[in-house]
Amino acid sequence: MKIYESRQAPNPRRVRIFLAEKQIDMTYVQLDLAAGENLTPEMRKKNPTTKIPFLELDDGTFIGETVAICRYFEEIQPEPPLFGRTPLEKAQVEMWARRVEFHMMMPVGMCFQHTTGYFKDRMTPVPSWGEVCGDNAKQYLIELNDHLASNPYLVDNYFSIADINLFCAIDFAKVINIRIDKDESFPHLLRWYKNMKQRPSVSV
Repeated sequence: MKIYESRQAPNPRRVRIFLAEKQIDMTYVQLDLAAGENLTPEMRKKNPTTKIPFLELDDGTFIGETVAICRYFEEIQPEPPLFGRTPLEKAQVEMWARRVEFHMMMPVGMCFQHTTGYFKDRMTPVPSWGEVCGDNAKQYLIELNDHLASNPYLVDNYFSIADINLFCAIDFAKVINIRIDKDESFPHLLRWYKNMKQRPSVSV
């Protein structure tokens, strides 16, 4: 098995942290996104969307999409469970994972792509849209801070993939100058973030 990724990108990091939490060893193949290595005919045959990361199984099967890859490993190695332990917890993990995806990770990504022009050779940046996305991400920090005022993790006292998603999104947001460690407006979110920084898995 091996995973195609780029060390600098946030989505592959989500998978690396997830696998580190489960203590699953993995072979990683690095792709240079700026050079377009993910766009070659060879890579498109493996992964038509061209997005990273994607997983290649030993039998030649390919699995794309970050959460789908994590779900695969959750099923083949259930312990420790990171998608929830009870029906309610599983629903709450899904809820928060999607909220973080839609209201933090994606807006940060769109702000980065549209305001920096990093991928202008393969997309048409709309700077004004990027700025709106960045503002939306900043606004969502308020909701996260309020929620974490009474919750150690996104789902009560249970660490899950939702926390991994948020941690990677918060770190990724530094590229658009959103830094919760430089803003005293989010003490509960910062407490959560410092807690996450103590986990050995986040250093992978």
